[in-house]
Amino acid sequence: MILAAGRGERMGELTDERPKPLLEVSGKALIEHTILRLCKGGVHELVINLAYRGQQIRDHLGDGTRYGAKIVYSQEPAGALDTGGGIAAALDLLGPAPFIVVNSDVMTDLDFASLEPPAGLAHLIMVPNPAHNPGGDFFLRDGRLDNTSGVAATYSGIGVYAPRLFAGRPPGRFALAPLLRDAIAAGEVSGSLFEGLWLDVGTPARLALAQTIVASQHSS
Repeated sequence: MILAAGRGERMGELTDERPKPLLEVSGKALIEHTILRLCKGGVHELVINLAYRGQQIRDHLGDGTRYGAKIVYSQEPAGALDTGGGIAAALDLLGPAPFIVVNSDVMTDLDFASLEPPAGLAHLIMVPNPAHNPGGDFFLRDGRLDNTSGVAATYSGIGVYAPRLFAGRPPGRFALAPLLRDAIAAGEVSGSLFEGLWLDVGTPARLALAQTIVASQHSS
């Protein structure tokens, strides 16, 4: 599942007329970079959630054929359902097996083929804390996530989730983080530290940095 329903407010006027997933880096939309990386890793069946200017995303990507993918869409109401609610609303499309979730605005060279189903409720890919999140999101300790102690790390926006993480949740808008914290407290969330290329393209400055990174890759 690629998360693409958000407003992208931190991008300012860049997202006044188009959704953040369609902002371009080296001639391709952010979400296209994500799709191509997933397909390279053998992930070809994709669910994309839509809300803010979602029709533009649907029109741009179509059914995914030109990427070697099959794309279906989970339409959310105006204002979106937040991350947790958005994933829960798409469960019927995602099916009964564990599934990958990735933010549409993440630039990474992670090999998605390396991801495996979690032993518990979720496995999160963590990264060293960037300057914009120095305190991290969760703690890593012996391959497990912890809410209170260990090595502080930042959630990359990439994880593998078991559908039962969302069991019993009523439909509607809710955040993912509290759900994860409860699962972490129960010892049901594993994690691993990824130290390769990763960038949360959440601001104009980081969009420019993504452009520089991709340009340097093409010239090397």
